[in-house]
Amino acid sequence: MPPPRGWIERVAALGIELEAGEIDRLDRYLSLLLAANERTNLTAVRDGDEAWDRHLLDALTLLPVLADAGDNLQREGALRVLDLGTGGGLPGIPLAIVLPGSRFTLLDATRKKVDIVGEIAGELGRGNVEVIAGRAETLAAWDKRSPGVLRDAFDVVVARAVGRLAVLAELAVPCARVGGLCALVKGQKADEELVEAKKALHMLHAAHAGTLDTPTGRIVVLEKRRETPRMYPRRDGEPKNRPLGVTQDRA
Repeated sequence: MPPPRGWIERVAALGIELEAGEIDRLDRYLSLLLAANERTNLTAVRDGDEAWDRHLLDALTLLPVLADAGDNLQREGALRVLDLGTGGGLPGIPLAIVLPGSRFTLLDATRKKVDIVGEIAGELGRGNVEVIAGRAETLAAWDKRSPGVLRDAFDVVVARAVGRLAVLAELAVPCARVGGLCALVKGQKADEELVEAKKALHMLHAAHAGTLDTPTGRIVVLEKRRETPRMYPRRDGEPKNRPLGVTQDRA
């Protein structure tokens, strides 16, 4: 399932040069994803050419944010990235393919998806990928005077198609280290969601660091300025049912 005509040029236009081996591995990932999708619903995209753009190109648009985070890394070791709500391994696995020196943790609440993505990562030989089942509300919570395993653990948190910004920020920001970034793939309503999430970002001690326009959408970048208050994230379901800082008539 090679890339459709013009795909490599569209990637190059983003300032991204892929090696032949990386394209082959992306091709292999896409084939494994679509084959697994025949058994378990991992993606609504079933056409290969469409998937190269909507999945792979979309994932690679996050590379500039990760590159900047790597350049500004103020400690030794690999860049640590969390893919929140990974689904079929997106955007985490494509990013792990082209950034083998970084460490990726892929999180999803659905055990069946996690098992499949773990198998795909294994078949691709991605030793820089860890796949875990669970919810950020639990794994990033401050419980009984101790932080969850995901809390303050990552240089960058990435997510796509996970929910409104006010909801997503409460799940993502606690997982980032102080000074870390959240790179959240959104659609054309990004500005509207930012306005809605203004109070939530203040409560979470995060700030809007910029919005990047890409060929497939918009990336909202948040910076974690200070330690997240220990009450966040709230219990399972609360962020979605009662978005932080959003009045009920707008929720």
